[in-house]
Amino acid sequence: MIIEVRLINFEVKEEQIHQKESEQLNFLDETTKEIANEKEKDLGVKSPLQSKDERFGILRNEHFPENILILDTETSGLDNENDDCLEVGSILFNVKSRSVLAQQSFLLPVEINNAEKINNIPAEITRLPQPLSEAIKYFESLVRVSNVIVAHNAEFDKKWFGLKKLPQIEKPWICSMDDITWPADRQLKTRPSVRDLALAYGVPVWNAHRALTDCIYLAEVFIRCSELEKLLIRALEPKVLLRAEISYEDRNLAKNAGFRWNDAIKGAWSRKMSRRDKEKLDFPVQEVDFHS
Repeated sequence: MIIEVRLINFEVKEEQIHQKESEQLNFLDETTKEIANEKEKDLGVKSPLQSKDERFGILRNEHFPENILILDTETSGLDNENDDCLEVGSILFNVKSRSVLAQQSFLLPVEINNAEKINNIPAEITRLPQPLSEAIKYFESLVRVSNVIVAHNAEFDKKWFGLKKLPQIEKPWICSMDDITWPADRQLKTRPSVRDLALAYGVPVWNAHRALTDCIYLAEVFIRCSELEKLLIRALEPKVLLRAEISYEDRNLAKNAGFRWNDAIKGAWSRKMSRRDKEKLDFPVQEVDFHS
């Protein structure tokens, strides 16, 4: 009788695993169908792609990232010319298997940490002996095997690399706050915080503000995100700088769409986004040269 119960449990478990794999394959198939149809629309092609192999070919051609390096920094201030990066955290994440392959964090020595009240890292702790050169070499190896770097507020994090002891990173970056359009059913703001993003996906949040902690939150969100492949492909689309053409009275339209006042363009609401997302805006915008 015990053996029979165990066999039934085993069969149920096998069926659940098979169902999970089928659901993932169905999702990927639907994703490739959608991408293929959009490609055809862009190219003016009328006949749909018939085979699943053709649709997965489209997915491969979209530079689907196999490994991503989730990255976060803690710094002594906001100015990379006068302040210092004092901690780097990173997680190497495999997208297809939704698995963490490796994780690392290390401190960089600083004399003063003006942001100690935020990150709780005393400057004297950063100067304690540690294998820093080995840590940086290992970090460089994680960067090498990754296809894309993902950070929350990537514009801030990437400006510290290539300075002092940190290596320059020559890989595409995705900002999980600005570049990823999270599913509407998660009811997130246009530019969600890491905390709000974690809570929206049922990830427990504890009271800690360290580089690796934020990386763990993002990794747990990605594990739970069934649409991750599609979101990453969309996030890698080329971006244009847009200026909102709205009146003062309608400024909330721009704000709610993730536009920021006096940021990339002085005296205007602006945001970088793909032309695909630009078409979904319900107010007029003007493309602006990045370097103007």
